[in-house]
Amino acid sequence: MKSNPAIQAAIDLTAGAAGGTACVLTGQPFDTLKVKMQTFPKLYRGLTDCCLKTYSQVGFRGFYRGTSPALIANIAENSVLFMCYGFCQQVVRKAVGLDKQAKLSDLHNAAAGSFASAFAALVLCPTELVKCRLQTMYEMQMSGKIAKSQNTVWSVVKSILRKDGPLGFYHGLSSTLLREVPGYFFFFGGYELSRSFFASGRSKDELGPVPLMLSGGVGGICLWLAVYPVDCIKSRIQVLSMSGKQAGFLGTFITVVRNEGIMALYSGLKPSMIRAFPANGALFLAYEYSRKLMMMSQFEAY
Repeated sequence: MKSNPAIQAAIDLTAGAAGGTACVLTGQPFDTLKVKMQTFPKLYRGLTDCCLKTYSQVGFRGFYRGTSPALIANIAENSVLFMCYGFCQQVVRKAVGLDKQAKLSDLHNAAAGSFASAFAALVLCPTELVKCRLQTMYEMQMSGKIAKSQNTVWSVVKSILRKDGPLGFYHGLSSTLLREVPGYFFFFGGYELSRSFFASGRSKDELGPVPLMLSGGVGGICLWLAVYPVDCIKSRIQVLSMSGKQAGFLGTFITVVRNEGIMALYSGLKPSMIRAFPANGALFLAYEYSRKLMMMSQFEAY
């Protein structure tokens, strides 16, 4: 039975939303520590120091600062990402001269994921901007860069609109695109290669939850190892632009390397690596199983 393209897009969008939700719920504390260490590396000696200081300063809730925009960001990003992933797979099939129902290679799937991420970046940038600012609110207030009244999602949104207008939500868009497009090539490439390894001759659709989660974790680690310095610059741009005019990607990159050294671009890498397996494993597990369930329901409806 040939699937209706509109129904297939709706299934991919819904499954992507389920995956994004699972990703945030499992990985938010590590994401918070990552952003804090990226933007204020001199305040923290390492992951344990950042964790202990965050707890002593703000309490347990400090690890979940920015969860609301993070949920919105990940649901929006992964909904668009996986919906566009299906369309981009068809574009890749056409480009390489394959039939519409032909199986793509792992390399072709990686290319489709890379193309799809460009569309996802457009919905991700505004919500991730708010998330990053909320996550580093304590540090910005203690350094005197902003007033102590900005501590809710709505206050951050109002501040951006008042200062920069609607386009202010797209601070860091170029660095988001620079991260997403190559990063998701490695993300989907690592995921599909891992699934092929675990399948070992069987259909990848028959894999159980553990291989799926491990494959998702490998995909996440491939993404962060490939583009982590770009993500660090993006966080700097999005957070520090709160306190005044912030240089663009190249200017921020040169300033960080000149003043802090090349290793500053890898501040917060450890929590990202720890987060990669549970968060991305949960993402792909939720995506694949919810997608499979909806596909079966659609088939039974016919």
